[in-house]
Amino acid sequence: MLVRSAARDGSAVPPGPLIHTRDLVKVYRMGETDVRALAGVTVDIDEGEFVAVMGPSGSGKSTFMNVLGALDVPTSGDYSLDGVSVAGVSKDALAALRNRKIGFVFQQFNLLPRTSALDNVALPLLYAGVDADERRSRALAKLDRVGLGDRALHHPGQLSGGQQQRVAIARALVNDPKLILADEPTGALDTATSFDVMALLQALNRAGITVVVVTHEQEIAAFASRVIAFRDGRVVSDTPQRMRDATGVRAAPSPAVP
Repeated sequence: MLVRSAARDGSAVPPGPLIHTRDLVKVYRMGETDVRALAGVTVDIDEGEFVAVMGPSGSGKSTFMNVLGALDVPTSGDYSLDGVSVAGVSKDALAALRNRKIGFVFQQFNLLPRTSALDNVALPLLYAGVDADERRSRALAKLDRVGLGDRALHHPGQLSGGQQQRVAIARALVNDPKLILADEPTGALDTATSFDVMALLQALNRAGITVVVVTHEQEIAAFASRVIAFRDGRVVSDTPQRMRDATGVRAAPSPAVP
C-alpha cells in the first residue's frame, strides 16, 4: 500500500518537493562482495525543475535514477514521490505509482519495431485498461505535441533516430505524468538531433513537467537549470545554472537552488 508521508506526531505535512530523498543507500551483493552503489544520498527536487544528473561510470547516477523511477528500492533511507513514501510498498503498488506519476525515456527508444508509432505511444494506456477510442485519441494528441502527428502510422524503421525518440517521448507523456525520467536520451543521436530532443524536453518542462535527465555530456547537461554530480555513490556537487536554449544561447538564470 502506498502511504502519504506524515509527521511523526501524526499532524499533516505541508506540501513538499516532488522528489524527496534522505540518506539513500543501495547495496548490491556481487558474489561474496557487497557493492555500495549509493552511499547516503540526500536530494530534493521541486515540481517544475529541469535537473541533469552526471557522473562517471559506476558513480551511482543510474542507480539513483532507478530508485527515483521506482524500478528499484533502496537498501535503506527514505524516498517520497509527490508526497507518497515508497518504503516497503509492494511491487504492484510501485507499478501503479510509476504508471500515474512517471514517464520514462531511454537511450535506445525501446519501441516495438513491428508496431506503428500510434500503437507504441498508446501501449501504456492498453496496460492501464483504457478503451480503444480513448487510447487512440490520447496517443494522437501526444504525437501532435511532439510534432509527429503526420507520422502516426509509420513503424519505427520508417522513422529517423530523432523521430523515434520523439515517439518515445510521446509515449512517456501519454499518462500525463508529473515527472519525466530520461536516461541518456541523446546517446544514440547526432549533435543536431540531440539538441532538438533537448529543446523538446525544455518545452515540456516550461509547460510544467519536471524533467530529470541522466547524461555524461556537458553539452546536454547545459540544457538543464540544475546539475547534480555523483561520484562513488555520493552527491559531490549540486549546482544551479543558466539553461542553454534551443539555439545554443544561454537563457535567463534560473532561481538558486536552496
